[in-house]
Amino acid sequence: MLKNPKWDINSKMNLSQHLSKATIILSDEKRLKLEQFADLLHEWNQIHNLTGAKDLETIYENIVDSLYPVTFIDPPASLLDVGTGAGFPGMALGIYFDDTETVLCEPLNKRASFLKFVIMELELKSITVAKMRVEKLQHAPFGMISSRAVTDTQLLLEITDSVSDGHTQYLFYKGSQVFDEIKASDNQLNYAIVSRDKRNYLWIRA
Repeated sequence: MLKNPKWDINSKMNLSQHLSKATIILSDEKRLKLEQFADLLHEWNQIHNLTGAKDLETIYENIVDSLYPVTFIDPPASLLDVGTGAGFPGMALGIYFDDTETVLCEPLNKRASFLKFVIMELELKSITVAKMRVEKLQHAPFGMISSRAVTDTQLLLEITDSVSDGHTQYLFYKGSQVFDEIKASDNQLNYAIVSRDKRNYLWIRA
């Protein structure tokens, strides 16, 4: 059973307003889990310094940034998030796509421990944590591979080669550098770039 998050009604409305502004539609149950995730991250971050998102408002913004691609992509059969950190975007996507097998790849111990704690507390049965570098991960090819602020596009494609195939899609969260990275890539890419504020979502389709 879901626990009640430690929020007053105004805090709940705040996240709902952020999601509504970005035209992200989700169930009350998923929104509740996202609020609980935000609550846990805010608490842990005071001690463990997991992320630069120090206040609830910034955590909300990171959740919306993580979830915005659900407005233009279909649910993947399976999802790998490379370098999940404190949960962006992989934890948020895993909560949204709750029927999708989601693997959060995070090598740093304190961040991996936090992710595992969130999974246990929120009873997220479809999400698991791989505490390792993605190059060491052994898994069948994923339907989609996501990553935010890890490395450049070409290297991301190279280091995930063993867990992808011709049907794998990619979702990389980028800034303005994405245009230069596309030009420099050795791959012939079937891609779209969706922009929101200062974020460029690089969606590479199979």
